[in-house]
Amino acid sequence: MAKKNRKIVKMKKRLNMNIGMLIFAAIFVYMVFSVYIYLTKEKIQFYEVADGSIVDDKSYTGIILRSETTEYADSAGTINYYVREGKRASVGTCVYSIDESGALTSFLEEQSQGAGALTAKDLSDVRKQLNTYSLSYADENFDAVYGTRYTLEAMVMEYVNFNILESQGQIMNQSGVAFQQVSTPVSGVISYAIDSYETLGPAQIQEGVFDRSQYQRAITKAGQRVEPGTPVYKVITDDVWSVVFPVTEEDALLFNSLGTLNVTFPSRGLSTKGVFSLITGGDGKAYGKLEFNKYMVQFASDRYVDFRIETSTTEGLKIPISSVTTKNFYLIPVDFITKGGDGVEDGFNKEVYSEAGTSALFVPTTIYYCNGDYYYIDCDKDEVIQAGDYLVKPDSDERFQVGITASLQGVYNINKGYTVFKQIEVLAQSDEFYTIRKNMSYGLSVYDHIVLNASIIEKEGVFIYQ
Repeated sequence: MAKKNRKIVKMKKRLNMNIGMLIFAAIFVYMVFSVYIYLTKEKIQFYEVADGSIVDDKSYTGIILRSETTEYADSAGTINYYVREGKRASVGTCVYSIDESGALTSFLEEQSQGAGALTAKDLSDVRKQLNTYSLSYADENFDAVYGTRYTLEAMVMEYVNFNILESQGQIMNQSGVAFQQVSTPVSGVISYAIDSYETLGPAQIQEGVFDRSQYQRAITKAGQRVEPGTPVYKVITDDVWSVVFPVTEEDALLFNSLGTLNVTFPSRGLSTKGVFSLITGGDGKAYGKLEFNKYMVQFASDRYVDFRIETSTTEGLKIPISSVTTKNFYLIPVDFITKGGDGVEDGFNKEVYSEAGTSALFVPTTIYYCNGDYYYIDCDKDEVIQAGDYLVKPDSDERFQVGITASLQGVYNINKGYTVFKQIEVLAQSDEFYTIRKNMSYGLSVYDHIVLNASIIEKEGVFIYQ
């Protein structure tokens, strides 16, 4: 029997689509599209309006003048200090000692090998000095690095020796360590930073003294050998001190009219008041002088100081500059305003035309601002009132044709979930913020939310999804 011819034919698998798969695919596509739109769309951020102020100030560098007395070594030897920098000493207080034989120096070197030579208070003073320097650092005054280094070295050596001398006095007596102690002949604040300006007065001021590149000061460190006549410390004998600085004619007139000025010292983080006066320097030029009766100790080691003088302070509402935009408005005379039938809504009577003739139709309108003569109404939205329309004055036949426009500065308020333009009046400006007038009609209030970047908003009425 012949074999049957069998041929197997493969059938194409049928795609079995159902309504559930179609719905899932549609949802998936929608979700992908929504995520893409969300990721690529620029986000609308908001800012909360707050009370604030902008201070208008000017920066200066001045030279410090004080009542200072410099003391000199009477004999040769190794010097060690008993009073710390910036501390007050009364008459007869032992300030330093001179070790002529070297016995005290050897004793201090042996004792300083022990751990814990610096107390927590000492370390705090060193950190404060470093912080002060970092706040006042400027590239153009890099030479101050060396002065700060010497000051820190002197502080550390002084603290170590002071602690040892304070705690090991009995041991030194038993060991027969002999040295000459020197007391201060006047009372005041002790400083070891010696320069050539201790006797400088207003009459000696000239342009050259403000050239900090030529400034030099010497700090005699504890453990250093000195010769007779070496300046070893100075005493600041008065709490009253002054800062002299160059001024322009404009500044001189302004500061003279104010008398007492608000002064800020950024490196110390403090503000105080100084009495301003004009002086004539040794070169015949006019210089400004600020006199203070406190905070002298904080600047005992300094000769130059950077400071700011506050000339005015503007109070108001604080908003970012980026939130401000401009908008055009129609101007309508204030005596054309009227109330609707309910006596609540503000609006205007618009002249309309029909087969029956001409009549006046009340049109409620949003008022954005009033300058006393005109109301500002929106001309960008699809309002009922348009350019060319005639408005009728209440209880009169007088007509006004809409068409005059003007622009206002403002921001987009989003308290209601969509953008609403609010007019502002700028009073002062800093690098990033405006101070604007508060309590304005149709304006902003504290805690209002506004669009942070107004440039991404094209018009009013944009809904904000937060």
